Amino acid sequence: MNSGNVRVGVLLVNLGTPDAPTPKAVRRYLREFLSDPRVVEIPRALWWLILNLIVLRVRPKKSARAYRSIWTERGSPLLMLTQDLRDALASDTRFAAVEAAMRYGTPSIRSKLEVLKTQADTLVVLPLYPQYSAATTGSVFDAVCGAVKPWRYIPSLHFISDYYRAPAYLEAVAASIRSFWQDHGRPERLLFSFHGLPQRCTDLGDPYASQCKDTARKIAGLLELSDGEWLLAYQSRFGRAEWLKPYCIDSLRELPAQGIRQVDVVCPGFAVDCLETLEEIAIANREEFLKAGGERYRYIPALNANPAHADVLVSLLEPYLPRSA
Repeated sequence: MNSGNVRVGVLLVNLGTPDAPTPKAVRRYLREFLSDPRVVEIPRALWWLILNLIVLRVRPKKSARAYRSIWTERGSPLLMLTQDLRDALASDTRFAAVEAAMRYGTPSIRSKLEVLKTQADTLVVLPLYPQYSAATTGSVFDAVCGAVKPWRYIPSLHFISDYYRAPAYLEAVAASIRSFWQDHGRPERLLFSFHGLPQRCTDLGDPYASQCKDTARKIAGLLELSDGEWLLAYQSRFGRAEWLKPYCIDSLRELPAQGIRQVDVVCPGFAVDCLETLEEIAIANREEFLKAGGERYRYIPALNANPAHADVLVSLLEPYLPRSA
């Protein structure tokens, strides 16, 4: 049991995943995900037409193929690894309960909060996004508020908005890169790739881009890399609007022409590996780099459910634990 009389429950939240790598399941997932006004910030009536008449007719089949390429016997890597991380954190008996939920799909935030409210007096919600964006962390906040709104009694509730500056997080990512290089050798260039975001979001005040840049600079500093040994880019662009630049795929296509033929890619914005890292970064982008003249391309895995990652989360949550008598 946790120390003191207060029982602390923790809810880890990740983005979400289809229940199966099929067009039907992907369509259901995408409808929920892309219907969130935090995710797509254009007039609702116009977006409803685009979503239902174009996107949901075309994208599910293509995305299902991508999901099938990374699906495991246990199911979705994102769900599996998030649950493994939950299990690792739950081994710390100071927490009364630890649950993991998906913002979109299952298990839902609402269902897991219902479980936690029977086991804890204080709830701490930790979205697994080191860098804050309204489209990710902000949306989790919306869902949490919607879930607890009908409750007669709302317990003490804490929400961790970001942890991109947390020393434990930065050192854990740097240590994973060092370990990878010890086993496989160093590349000519290290590319930090973060999930993209429409440029308009930054223009409206979203701090995501500045937090990504700060993260990359600090990790590069811990690795003692010079400015010419690393670069930052953004992946997963969707639609025709301008997104944060430089685009990851463009950077990878340009590097061989600049004489850089060996590159390692790391994605510090992803707590666990998922479609965007395992398929887009590790498979599709690798093919584009090699096609452009690259010779060696390696993806450095996310922290996933490694003990060091659980330690990072514990360090973030410790301030909410009661002090021992």
